[in-house]
Amino acid sequence: MKEVIAYLKDLSRHNDREWFHANKQRYVEAQARFNTIVDKVIMGIAQFDPSVANLTAKDCTYRIYRDVRFSNDKRPYKTHMGAYICPGGKKSGFSGYYFHVGIGGEGYPAAHMLAAGDYICAPKVLKILREDICYGEGDFKEVVNHAAPTFWLDESSALKRVPAGFPADSPYADYLKLRVYCLCYEPDTAFMTAPDMPERTVELFKTTYPFLQYINRAIEYVKSEQ
Repeated sequence: MKEVIAYLKDLSRHNDREWFHANKQRYVEAQARFNTIVDKVIMGIAQFDPSVANLTAKDCTYRIYRDVRFSNDKRPYKTHMGAYICPGGKKSGFSGYYFHVGIGGEGYPAAHMLAAGDYICAPKVLKILREDICYGEGDFKEVVNHAAPTFWLDESSALKRVPAGFPADSPYADYLKLRVYCLCYEPDTAFMTAPDMPERTVELFKTTYPFLQYINRAIEYVKSEQ
């Protein structure tokens, strides 16, 4: 992963089409290295979550080209490489395991990230999740606590009040206020460049499996109603 980070640092300093095309081979090599790691992580996750067993890096990785149509930032290339591993691949609509390596910026608070969950829950999914949490007698708290202590629950966009239709005095009020149901961890560069990074990443993701099952149960229910 060191070579990937080195390439991304250089790209951030020369984020233009001329430099990118002059160094296209470096990009191809960096993407290939990243894809190899993604495939290793997929294989590891599939040992405890068979729903991702048939995926490849191509199903889970993103293009490096930025969509600048509606952005004031016209830099053409991303300065991170990320993968979203979930049932059916990154466009399926299910929650999953995400990780990226990069240099920070671009709206990302950290250069590197591991995450599990759903960052953009549809309104119907949010409603089902909140009902499950409200009447689940603490089962959501259990799946959150099952995750490794390095993870935290993303509360950055939480509502100030419990949403309408749910009791304001619920013991799970803080969970009901969430608009994003996602566990996050920001590893350092030493973690991301370690030889056993794929194995360590898989072990961390394994602790989030019950959490993802909980989220995907709500997503599956909404899909079945469509």
